[in-house]
Amino acid sequence: MRPQSTNTHLKLFIILILQTPFGITTTHYNSKAKTLTLPLKSQVISNGYLPRPPNKLRFHHNVSLTVSITVGTPPQNVSMVIDTGSELSWLHCNNTTTNQVTPHPFFSPTRSSSYSPIPCSSPTCTTRTRDFPIPASCDSNNLCHATLSYADASSSEGNLASETFGFGSSNSPNIVFGCMNSSFSSTTSDSDSNTTGLLGMNLGSLSLVSQLKIPKFSYCISGSDFSGVLLLGASNFSWVGSLNYTPLVQISTPLPYFDRSAYTVRLKGIKVSDKLLNLSDTFFVPDHTGAGQTMFDLGTQFTFLLGPVYNVLKGEFINQTNGTLRVLDDPNFVFQIAMDLCYQINGSGNFSGLPSVSLVFDGVEMRVSGEQLLYQVPGLVRGNDSVYCFTFGNSDLLGVESFIIGHHQQQNMWMEFDLVESRVGLAHAQCDLVGQRVLGLG
Repeated sequence: MRPQSTNTHLKLFIILILQTPFGITTTHYNSKAKTLTLPLKSQVISNGYLPRPPNKLRFHHNVSLTVSITVGTPPQNVSMVIDTGSELSWLHCNNTTTNQVTPHPFFSPTRSSSYSPIPCSSPTCTTRTRDFPIPASCDSNNLCHATLSYADASSSEGNLASETFGFGSSNSPNIVFGCMNSSFSSTTSDSDSNTTGLLGMNLGSLSLVSQLKIPKFSYCISGSDFSGVLLLGASNFSWVGSLNYTPLVQISTPLPYFDRSAYTVRLKGIKVSDKLLNLSDTFFVPDHTGAGQTMFDLGTQFTFLLGPVYNVLKGEFINQTNGTLRVLDDPNFVFQIAMDLCYQINGSGNFSGLPSVSLVFDGVEMRVSGEQLLYQVPGLVRGNDSVYCFTFGNSDLLGVESFIIGHHQQQNMWMEFDLVESRVGLAHAQCDLVGQRVLGLG
C-alpha cells in the first residue's frame, strides 16, 4: 500500500485500562480494571500548532494522533493530540460568561462546576512546574500562569487549573491542565478546527501518566491503515509475543539540552540490512550539555538523527539502493526542513526489496522496512513520477541536539513503556490484527 498522504483522516482505536478509583489521589494501580474503547484518529496539525520546548522539533506538516474525551461538569466534548513528548495537557479555553454554548474546539470553564484555577502559591505551581521550558508565574489575580513556546516563535498563555477528565464511562477528578486563552488564528488552519488541545504523556510530574499513577502503557499502530490500540495499564497479551526490553536512561542533574521528562533510551548503532554502520560510540552518548539524547516521541511523525550519524546512514542507504531507486535531482528541495534524501518513483512503488534500517538499542533492535522507509510527498510530482522521501531526517537542520524516534518508525511494533521497572519493551507485530483481536476481547 502507498504511504499515507498528510491530508488523509484515518480511524484508530484506543483501549484504555482504567482503574476504579481513577485519579491523582490513587496510591497504587488496582489489579481490578475495566477496559474502555475510545475512537482515535490521525489528523494533520499545521506548523506552529504544537507547543515545543527549545530542544524539540519544528514542523511544516505533522500527522498527529488524536483522541476524543470529555472534560468538565457537565461534560464537554474535546479532541486532544496524544503526545509522549510533552508534559502539560492543555485546552483552548473560552472564558466568556455568556450562557450560549461555546462551539468546538474551545473548552468553556465558566460552564463547568468542577473547574478550579490553581493559585500561584500552590505547590503545584511553585514545585511541579520545575521542568517547564518557561517557568510558571503569577498573574494579576494571583493565579498560576503558564506560557508555552511554539515552533513559529509565537506563544500560548493561560492559567493552570484542575478539572474532571472523562474517559468513556470513567471520570478522573482533579486533573491539572493548562487552560490556554491565546488566539491561534494566525497559526491554525482548517485541519486544526476539530482539535481542542494536547494530552501530555511524558514522565513530567504534571503529565497524564504521572497524575493517574499509571504503572505502564502500551500501543501498537498499524502501517497499513493506522488502525491500532493504546492501553493504559498492565497488558498480558501473550499472543503478541515476547518483548525485548531496553532500559530508560535517567539523570538527576539538569542539563541545557537534555529533556529529563522524555522517554530516553540508549541508541548504540544503526544497521542497513545486516551491515552495522561504522560509527563511533561517542556519537550516541550525550555530552556534558545533554546533547545526543535519544527519545521515543509519539507526538513526532518521523525520526531525526544527529547530522554526523544521519549523513553516514544516508550515504549507505544510497549505496545499497543504487540502481533500484532514482534520487530526486533537486538540491534545493528538502521535505519538512530536515529530510533531504528524496526519490522520483513512477506509479505506486514496490518497496518490498528495499534494504531495512535497524536502530540498535541496548538490548533490542527496531527494524524499519518496506514502505515505512519512504513517504510520499503530498501533491508533488515531477513529470510522471511521484516524489518520496526517506523517513529519516537530519536533526542538525532543525537546530535540535537529539535523536528523536517518531511514530512512523514505530508502526507495526508493540511498544510497552514500563514505568515501574523503568524500561521500554519492543516486539514486532502485525498491528492491524493485534487491534482486531484486542478490540474483540470485549
